[in-house]
Amino acid sequence: MVSYVIIPGIDGSDARHWQSLWEKRWGGSAVRVAPASWSRPELSDWVDAVQTAYESVARHDSEIVLVAHSLGCWTAAEWFDRQDRLGRVGRVRPAGVTAFLVAPPDTRSASFPSHAAPSYVDVTARPLPCRSLLVASDDDPYCDPAASAAFAREWRAPSHFVENHGHINSASGLGDWPAGQELLRTLVDEPTA
Repeated sequence: MVSYVIIPGIDGSDARHWQSLWEKRWGGSAVRVAPASWSRPELSDWVDAVQTAYESVARHDSEIVLVAHSLGCWTAAEWFDRQDRLGRVGRVRPAGVTAFLVAPPDTRSASFPSHAAPSYVDVTARPLPCRSLLVASDDDPYCDPAASAAFAREWRAPSHFVENHGHINSASGLGDWPAGQELLRTLVDEPTA
């Protein structure tokens, strides 16, 4: 069975956000991270929240998908880095973890709200140890296509660009985002190397 760890961006994802709609559909197969610092994210707090959510689903499922949006993408990437630094990559079972990364912001761009998330300003993209996909929009106000493509290369994640979806959030009017569901389904169904 597949379990999902939902990793939203700043302030979480509201009820109209595709992440929330997917989480509702997945029911008990999905766990949303619960950091204490939703509105003023602290990287270590958010990474700890991913660890807690991961541990809660890893007890009963061997296939886990991190479904990250916005700042949640950087949180997921930093979580993998932490596992590596702590020598826990084997415990994470990268072959059983998949990362679906949607609309990561460019934390070095002038459009990034560095006042709200100062601990994220210096994050860097490193190769991810798992199957992954980066989905970005050509008109995201927080990340231009060139930066998104660079993150995909640095993470060694294939990329998929959509047109005119903004930050791929509630304001984009996607509802439960069927095209995103299909991208996720294709990623999860990919055979592992």
